[in-house]
Amino acid sequence: MNIAATVWWQAGTIYQIYPRSFQDANGDGIGDLTGIIGRLPYLTRLGVDAIWLSPIFPSPMADFGYDISDYIGIDPIFGTSADFDALVAAAHGQRLKLILDLVPNHTSDQHPWFLESRGSRDNPKRDWYIWRDPKPDGSAPNNWMSEFGGSAWQFDDATGQYYYHAFLDKQPDLNWRNPEVRHAIYEVMRFWLRRGVDGFRVDVIWHLIKDGEFRDNPVNPNFNAGRPPHEAVLTLHSADQPEVQEVVAEMRRVVDEFDDRVLIGEVYLPVERLVAYYGKDLSGANLPFNFALLSAPWNAREIAALIDRYEQALPLGAWPNWVLGNHDRPRVASRVGAAQARVAAMLLLTLRGTPTLYYGDEIGMRQVAIPAERVQDPFEKNVPGIGVGRDGCRTPMQWGATDNAGFTSGEPWLPLADDFATDNAAAFASDPHSILSLYVKLIDLRKHTLELVFGDYVPLQTAGDVLAYLRVYDGRALLVALNFSSEAASMHVEGEGGEIALTTELDRRGENVSGVLELRGNEGVIVRLR
Repeated sequence: MNIAATVWWQAGTIYQIYPRSFQDANGDGIGDLTGIIGRLPYLTRLGVDAIWLSPIFPSPMADFGYDISDYIGIDPIFGTSADFDALVAAAHGQRLKLILDLVPNHTSDQHPWFLESRGSRDNPKRDWYIWRDPKPDGSAPNNWMSEFGGSAWQFDDATGQYYYHAFLDKQPDLNWRNPEVRHAIYEVMRFWLRRGVDGFRVDVIWHLIKDGEFRDNPVNPNFNAGRPPHEAVLTLHSADQPEVQEVVAEMRRVVDEFDDRVLIGEVYLPVERLVAYYGKDLSGANLPFNFALLSAPWNAREIAALIDRYEQALPLGAWPNWVLGNHDRPRVASRVGAAQARVAAMLLLTLRGTPTLYYGDEIGMRQVAIPAERVQDPFEKNVPGIGVGRDGCRTPMQWGATDNAGFTSGEPWLPLADDFATDNAAAFASDPHSILSLYVKLIDLRKHTLELVFGDYVPLQTAGDVLAYLRVYDGRALLVALNFSSEAASMHVEGEGGEIALTTELDRRGENVSGVLELRGNEGVIVRLR
């Protein structure tokens, strides 16, 4: 089978760009579309196949683009409509697909739809959002909580009702039970698909439908005071309702009106509920994002167990996927340490399914401590002091050792890491043993190895803190062995053995393996078996 002839989102590697922090071309300290265009050659050298952009639409930026005021425009911070078309053309010219972030659960409170909706109780768009009367005592309609702290209901003095917001009060939720809302968002999707985008990552897709009776959520019996306040109740009635699968299927049908596109869903749910978003007969999202690696305890036994759970839960024919980092969670190099970040890279790029990388993880960027006076994230501002801030994983890309790491000629919107002079893309590109060089080699190996794209996942029994598995395709097999410990380890290799194709230290290629595979501490090894 020719890898190049298969569906691109199965064989390819996706790279998430947080546009504010990738590259600033005009010196205002905020990344933009022209900056991204200038860095496309870097992405082609890295070897990724698709870029996914966090929101670039007009927005008051209360939640940095996840509060949209116009679904079919480009925010001037990022550039113009012409800049977007230039990006599409440039990306496609370098054989890169372009995926946009669709945020259909909520809009900005400055969106014309909401301005109309809150105008009066009999406005034609009143039912485009979720409005409810107060309880007899004037309090909120139920106990649903905002994920950014406090009640999820905001009282509107002018019309005497509450509106629902799962996130900020400046992000009112759309009413996805209203067919007019669905039609409007589907037309937005068609607008961008006609402009040449290759698909969508759909924000908080599991939130779209709420309980029709607006029942109270049950109290979380395991809640403790150190956790974000919204976790005090379980989202039994405010998210992941059965009817949401109808919406996901409708979105998929819109995407399928166009050739060779993809629908990705953001779904933070346990694996057993996550896989429902593939839909009946795989008619839902092509890739419901699997975030298990973002919060898993970092040891071989736990990782092996979660892989097994996911593989067993997947519907027949569903294509798996894995995510190692994103704009909402601490950097992988800080979660697991610099040495294990290499092991994590090998894990991500050798598991069965589509891998998604987060910008900067390929150079080992770390979580940056943000001084209180520089905090931007509304989550941290609303719920300070318990570590929920997301700014630390959104800091500017470290391109080089020049001023502001080559990100901007102005004042960067977030502070840079203090290691950018040594840990940057330019320095690592010239170091054949750097983590960047490892990512390049891993992506290239995956791109040209049928076993890594289409091969079955076969777990192996190991001792200690070693995770090992085979990727088997058409009678050929690769062995992947990952040492999660800083201590040396070894494992038995059955059969005729093989030779090393790649290690996380990029230094043992071609070494013969027979009977026993020796692993250094914090080392991952890929062996091509005979």
